[in-house]
Amino acid sequence: MTDLIQYAIPGFIILLVAEVLVTAKQQKDYYDVKDTAGSLSMGIGNVIIGLVGKVIVFGAYTLVYQFRLFSIDMAQVWPWIILFFADDFSYYWFHRISHQSRYFWASHVVHHSSQKYNLGTALRQTWTGNLTGAWVFWIWLPLVGFSPVAVMTMQAVSLLYQFWIHTEYINKLPAPIEFIFNTPSHHRVHHGSNLDYLDKNHAGVLIIWDRLFGTFIEEKHRPTYGLTTNINSHNPVRIAFHEWAAIGRDVSRAGSVRNAFGYIFGPPGWSHDGSRQTTRQLRETTRQDYRAQKPA
Repeated sequence: MTDLIQYAIPGFIILLVAEVLVTAKQQKDYYDVKDTAGSLSMGIGNVIIGLVGKVIVFGAYTLVYQFRLFSIDMAQVWPWIILFFADDFSYYWFHRISHQSRYFWASHVVHHSSQKYNLGTALRQTWTGNLTGAWVFWIWLPLVGFSPVAVMTMQAVSLLYQFWIHTEYINKLPAPIEFIFNTPSHHRVHHGSNLDYLDKNHAGVLIIWDRLFGTFIEEKHRPTYGLTTNINSHNPVRIAFHEWAAIGRDVSRAGSVRNAFGYIFGPPGWSHDGSRQTTRQLRETTRQDYRAQKPA
């Protein structure tokens, strides 16, 4: 897994520079120097810290693999096809729950913190994801019998695919591709902070999971990128840890174990006193306001 990502880094840089040049020539406001520097800092930190993270993940997968239910021969083609779908299915649920549980959101929020949407944003990656257990969503794969190396390789393939979809330069692709695959259009929606776009389109490679599980929405208008409450900082340390710090502050004044549990594992925006709102609560409030304003 490490080699695949490291080998791809020169390609990432070439494509990023190409997008900068093309969009600058078209006078598109796609890039901001400070924002891109913040994204690159997060990407570099992810690679460095990821050396430790991958050791943890590989160790966990290897431990579970000792108790595998089957021995799958990865020298054949069919196991790789099955693993592709199994990995993508796992990624969908990891991604979806990362938007539903603040514990996982604290790592994933890093990727959403840019108010720009470009190939630089793709490199804005967490420093804490693997260290805090994001890999548990894939732990069933070595238990079934897929080798740890195969699982981590497929995870890397998924990440490589997701790089190119972080662009506004590509509009929409032919309908069959848009129906099956995650595309720039679908993923722009995911990065939108607009209420109708929040917590939608969690796909990795295949958008079919969102269609099946009711989290899909078409791109209807250009998204407003970033968070519902932006951190307005390009400091990589703040980008990496601001939500963990916020969790700590909330827990310190939670008032009860139950409230503390809610602040850690409840949905982002949850509060015991109603001072903040989750995505679901925001949508319900909007619906109630609409009903109140609608003529009888």
